Amino acid sequence: MPPAETPDILLIRQTRPDVAGRLAERFRLHRMEEAPDREAFLDAVGPRIRALAVGAMCPIDAALFDRLPRLEIVASFGVGYDTIDAVEAQRRGIVVTHTPDVLSDEVADLALGLLLATLRRIPQADRYLRAGHWRAGSFPLTTSLRERRVGILGLGRIGRAIARRLEGFGVTIAYYGRTPRADVPYAYHDSLLGLAQAVDTLIVAAPGGPGTQGIVDAGVLAALGPDGIVVNIARGSVIDEPALIAALQAGTILGAGLDVFANEPQVPQALIDLDQTVLLPHVGSGSHHTRAAMGRMLTDNLFSWFDGKGPVTPVPETPWTGQR
Repeated sequence: MPPAETPDILLIRQTRPDVAGRLAERFRLHRMEEAPDREAFLDAVGPRIRALAVGAMCPIDAALFDRLPRLEIVASFGVGYDTIDAVEAQRRGIVVTHTPDVLSDEVADLALGLLLATLRRIPQADRYLRAGHWRAGSFPLTTSLRERRVGILGLGRIGRAIARRLEGFGVTIAYYGRTPRADVPYAYHDSLLGLAQAVDTLIVAAPGGPGTQGIVDAGVLAALGPDGIVVNIARGSVIDEPALIAALQAGTILGAGLDVFANEPQVPQALIDLDQTVLLPHVGSGSHHTRAAMGRMLTDNLFSWFDGKGPVTPVPETPWTGQR
């Protein structure tokens, strides 16, 4: 049992049992999911909470900050933090941390797997065999990665990891982001529409949030052309989902491989019904190895903070100045 002076931490949505175990050894841990009455729970413990440990995709906003007047730090389990109001946190002097780098390779691996599965229709071929259709005839020929022109939306850590893997396939690579990068050899386009017009395959690796809401819209999809492929391992909000469904149904583009959706875990039945889609339940970082590393980074941020050393991986909106 932690001593009386130990900081109180609130865990919102379970991450991993080992994460909760590490936190409980060092802090007085309160678990939101175990509270039968959330409002009464926050009334009771909110004034004592100094840190949040947050599972992926948890909304953290000003209303919650109001209930936690002593809050110093929010440690998020994941690289994306668009559900956390980091700007409001910065205004209140609250640091937000995330888990970059440790999941980049895993997500990039999955992006390439999803791309190949979509192009070569691997799940569909598997179903074809299992249903006994091979005995009646060969599976239909598919499109290929050969001679593809691949565009990456967002050339951050994950986008660059995807691009490095694509280099081994001998494809043309281009990208669009907020600013061009001087340290990469890929062609830069100063608009997403311009990128889509120059490629036939679009991999979405951009962060979510208001700035990217629905930016892969009907115009971008049409620009990819009838051989167009879209792969999204970022956030479902980045793609205009109804426009994507319409483009697939009309043959405006050829197919889509999606690991993320606009309203998870709800997936539109229209996407499920389409045969030219490959759909995954947001498993980009979903390996034992990577999730364990993410958990260690979350706890390392909190341990470092309460040791007086500052956060390990603060988000850009709440940079660490070395002062508390």
